[in-house]
Amino acid sequence: MTTFFRLNSAEDKGATLKSLCAAPTADDVVVFERAVDDLLRIPGAPLAYWAASELVRAFGRLPSFEKTGRFAGQGVATADNFRFLRLHWETRLDDRESWFGLAKGGTATAFYADIYLSIRWVGDGAEFKSWAETLYDNSHWSRITMNYSKYGLGGLTWSRRATNFAVRALPEHCVFGDKGPAIFTPTQTVDSLLATCALLNSRAFVRLLELQLARLDLAKSYETGAVSRTPVPELESEERIAALARSAWGTSRRRDSTNETSHAFLLPGQLNERVTGYQFVANEQRLTEVRGAIDALAAELYAFKDDVLVEEASSQSDSESKNDTDEAADEEDSTAAGEPSFEGLNSWLVGVAFGRFDLRLVTGERGIPSEPEPFDPLPSRSPGMYPEGEEPAERPDILVDDEGHADDLAARAIAIAERVKVDVAENLRVWLAKEFSPLHIKMYSKSRRKAPIYWQLATSSGSYSVWLYLHAFSKDMLFRVQNDYVAPKLAHEERRLESLTSEQRDGATAAQRKQLAAQEALVEELRAFLEEVKRVAPLWNPNLDDGVIINFAPLWRLVPQNKSWQKELKSTWDALCEGKYDWAHLSMHLWPERVVPKCAKDRSLAIAHGVEEVFWVEGTDGKEAGKWSSRQTPTRSVDELVRERTSPAVKAALKGLLEPPATSGAAKKTRRGRTNA
Repeated sequence: MTTFFRLNSAEDKGATLKSLCAAPTADDVVVFERAVDDLLRIPGAPLAYWAASELVRAFGRLPSFEKTGRFAGQGVATADNFRFLRLHWETRLDDRESWFGLAKGGTATAFYADIYLSIRWVGDGAEFKSWAETLYDNSHWSRITMNYSKYGLGGLTWSRRATNFAVRALPEHCVFGDKGPAIFTPTQTVDSLLATCALLNSRAFVRLLELQLARLDLAKSYETGAVSRTPVPELESEERIAALARSAWGTSRRRDSTNETSHAFLLPGQLNERVTGYQFVANEQRLTEVRGAIDALAAELYAFKDDVLVEEASSQSDSESKNDTDEAADEEDSTAAGEPSFEGLNSWLVGVAFGRFDLRLVTGERGIPSEPEPFDPLPSRSPGMYPEGEEPAERPDILVDDEGHADDLAARAIAIAERVKVDVAENLRVWLAKEFSPLHIKMYSKSRRKAPIYWQLATSSGSYSVWLYLHAFSKDMLFRVQNDYVAPKLAHEERRLESLTSEQRDGATAAQRKQLAAQEALVEELRAFLEEVKRVAPLWNPNLDDGVIINFAPLWRLVPQNKSWQKELKSTWDALCEGKYDWAHLSMHLWPERVVPKCAKDRSLAIAHGVEEVFWVEGTDGKEAGKWSSRQTPTRSVDELVRERTSPAVKAALKGLLEPPATSGAAKKTRRGRTNA
C-alpha cells in the first residue's frame, strides 16, 4: 500500500508534508491509502489516488465500452469551412440531397442539441473528397474516410474538447466531424442508442471516463480512445433506461422550441407559453428529475454504493486540469431559450410578414406538430414554419420601410401583432429601420458564419429601406426592387420636393427651410440608392449553395447604414474579385474565363461547376480502377465553355460595379492611383 497526502487546503504545504511524514495525521489534510497495482488498472495509469476503490475496480470487473461491440470514432475535418459548411438556414429549403447535417462538436450538451451546420455532400461528398484527397497526406486522408460508411446513420455524438462530457442524439442524414465524434451500437435500434446515451451521460460513466484524464497532458480532451476504454455494465433490458433518455431528449428539445434558428422552433416565448403551456423553469426542473433518475439507475447497473459517486464528486483532484474553453467558445447564440423577449417577438412578426412562420399555430387553424423521433432526419423546415406546399398564396418576397405603402413592413408587423393580441413598441418602425438588421445578423450567426435571411438594403441614413427574404430570391428580384419600389418612391419624393419648393418661393420660415433641406437630402439619397440598384441588378444571379455572404457581397454598397456588415461584405467581394472563391457559382457567373481553365486542373472545382466529365475520367482497369485523372483531350474546349457562360450584359454591369461611383464630394488619391470616394 502507498500513502498519499492531499495538501490542497494546507497553507504551508512544505511544513505540513514534513510533519505528516513524521506523524501522518492532520485536520486539514486528506490521507489516502492506495495499492499502486490497483491504480494501474486504469488505462493510461493516471495517478488517481483520490478515486474510490469501487471505481478503480470497475476497470477490471466490467468490460470496456468497445468490447461490448459499440463503436466510437471521429469523422471529417474540412480544413475549409467557408467552402464546404453552411448554417442550415442559408441553404435552399427542402434540399435534402445536396446538404447533410454536420455534428462538429460545439457546446457540450446532453441528450439533445440542434445540428445547426450543414456540409455539402452532393454525390456522396464527391467535391469534398476530391479536394481533401489532394490536400491531406495518405495517412490523414485514410483517417478521415475510414468511417465514411457510417455517415448518414442515426447515432450519438459529443464534443471532443469541452468543459464537460455530454452525449446527445445524432440524427440520420448527418455527417460527424473530427471534433464531434460519433457512437453507434451493434443493433442500431432506437432503444439501444437511447440506452447508451443515458448510460454515457450518467454520473457513473463520466466519473470513470474522467479518471483516465487525470494527467495534465490529457486535460479535458474527451478522445474516442478514452471513451472506448471506459467500463460499462451489461443491460439486461434497455427499455427502462431508454425511456428515461427519451424523456430527457424531449425535455431538452423543448428548450429549443423558442429558439428561432433551431430546427425545433415553434413560437417565440410569449406565444409559445400561451399556445403550448411551455414554461422554462418547470421544464428545467423536469430535466433535473429525469437526470437524477438516470444517475440512480446507472449506479444500480454499475453496482456502485449510494455514496460512492457523491464522495467521488467531492474529492476530485486538482491535478485534473480543466479546459475552460469549450470548442464552441466562438459559437455566438443570442437566441438562448428562456424568458420571452421583445426582440424575439418582433423577429417572429417579420418572419410571419414574409410568410416564413405560420400564423395559424397561434390562431388555432393549424394544430401543434407532433414531436419527432430522436434519430429522425432533421426537418428542412422547423415546426413553426409553413409546411411545404401550404405557404400563403400571396406571401411577399419584398417589403419596404415606407409608411402608407401596401408592402410596408412595419404596418404588416403591427397588423399581425393585433391579430395575435400581443403588444408592440410604439417606435417599432424606427426599431426595424435602425436596430433590427444588426440584431438579426447576430441572431443568425454561429460558428464564425454570418448568414442573415432578411436583407435590409437602405439609403445612407437609413431613411428608406427595402427588405428581401432569402428563401424567396429570384434572378429578377433587384429589377423589381428598381422598377416597382425605388423608382416610384423617388418619383413621389421628387414631386413632393417640387411642391415644397414652390410653396416656399416667396419666403419661408426656419422650420420650412429645415423641412425643405430634409426633403432635398432624402431625394439625393434615393437617387444614389436607385443608381446602385441599377448598377448591380444586371449581374445579380443568386445561388444559395454559395452561402449568404457570397450572394450578398456584390450588394455591399447598398448597406451603408450598417458599417461593420458592409465592411465584411466588401472584404468578401474583394476576395471574389481576386479569385479566392472560384468554387462559388457567382465566380463562374462573373469570371468564366478565369474559372473554367481551373476546372481542368482541379477536379473538385470541376465537380462544383458540373464539368467533371469534360476534363476528368475515372479509371476502370487494374490499379487505376476508381481513380480519376485529367483527360488528355477534354470532351469540349475551354474556349467553348467560356463563351457559353459569358454574357455581354453581365460583363458590362461588372465593369460598372468595379468602377467607383461618381461622387459630388472631393475624392482622395490612394498610393496606387485609385480614387476613393
